Amino acid sequence: MKKLVPDPPTSLYPTRDKPFGDCAAGHPQLFSVNAGIAPHDALVHASLYLRCAYDTAHKASDGIDDAAKGFLWATLHSVEMAKGLVEALLDALEDRELREGQQ
Repeated sequence: MKKLVPDPPTSLYPTRDKPFGDCAAGHPQLFSVNAGIAPHDALVHASLYLRCAYDTAHKASDGIDDAAKGFLWATLHSVEMAKGLVEALLDALEDRELREGQQ
């Protein structure tokens, strides 16, 4: 009998609970990534957040002086590189899921 649902890849695990948003005000972090988010879903959201960061920083470049633009462009390039890495991981994961689905 053929299995209908393939086993998840052993090299990928869902997220763990991860608080963030420290503001040094003496209270716990304000936000948290929930445990149990599938790697693919987490990467999709990370890619979307990086796109938003890039778009926001790019728009901000319209209103700053030339001396500060170098820092902004460095930020844009860093965000773009991080997005490229996330997209490469997503592409590889989706290709793997497609190949496993065809078996």
